[in-house]
Amino acid sequence: MRIFRFQQAINFMRFKWPALMLSALLVLGSLGLLAVKGINWGLDFTGGTVIEAGFSQSADLSQIRTVLAESGYPDAVVQYFGSSQDVAIRIAPRDGVEQSRISNEIMAALAKTSDSQIEMRRIEFVGPSVGAELREQGGLAMLVALLGILLYVGMRFEWRLSVGAVLALAHDVIITLGLFSLLQLEFDLTVLAAILALIGYSINDTIVVFDRIRESFRKLRDSTPEETVNDAVTSTLNRTVVTSLTTIIVLIVLFTMGGALIHNFATALLFGIAIGTYSSIFVASGIAVQLGLNREDMLPPPPPEKEGEGTEPLL
Repeated sequence: MRIFRFQQAINFMRFKWPALMLSALLVLGSLGLLAVKGINWGLDFTGGTVIEAGFSQSADLSQIRTVLAESGYPDAVVQYFGSSQDVAIRIAPRDGVEQSRISNEIMAALAKTSDSQIEMRRIEFVGPSVGAELREQGGLAMLVALLGILLYVGMRFEWRLSVGAVLALAHDVIITLGLFSLLQLEFDLTVLAAILALIGYSINDTIVVFDRIRESFRKLRDSTPEETVNDAVTSTLNRTVVTSLTTIIVLIVLFTMGGALIHNFATALLFGIAIGTYSSIFVASGIAVQLGLNREDMLPPPPPEKEGEGTEPLL
């Protein structure tokens, strides 16, 4: 049952050029951020040691950083992990140093910052070679996903729609990565999983819109391509808005109550779904229209003529 219904088509294509220009600026800005600031790779991709410690009282992060620097760990990344009493410490890999030694030195340094009891909650170690391999495989996973979607959409739809879909997906991924670069949020395996989930979510929304565009081209014989696309996007807007809102509500709950482990995962999906909804409406369809999408390209091929059909009978 539809929650709301639009009586007439909304002229989305009127904002085609402003939307495409905004998207181009966002993509270029994101690429610039990735080139200048880079990505704050998590322990999964860089390797190193992460230690989670629990304090009975609120921990002073600045004091912890000072003590760790005096103990030979000036590059340690110290941050709260869920509450002011839980602290996560990330240390870059050190050649020739055993993990047990690092953990003992870190806990001894933490003991200098507080008179209360400190509990080690978790310690993990990832080698640099494993981290580099995971980073390479993660990049290949995104590339293979985009290429697979390009082939699928190319076989199912006209090539202009295929190009629009893949460019819209690349647009969503690049801008999401740009957000992580701008805010220097940690990019770990959970965020990579969110990016791959975003690709699947966005292409599903785009496929629904493209199916309706194809139907509209076959139904509206006297409409221009822009009018046909407007009709198709408007008819799917109810489904797009409701699906996006319900997903965003779940992600807001995960973001606020899910804890630090999935905080960046929820951030990537929240921002990505918002960008993906925008790109499905404006970017993918706008690019296809600019490439010359028309009704003739969407019509099924005529059936082959039977032998003797169309010839005059002999007298």
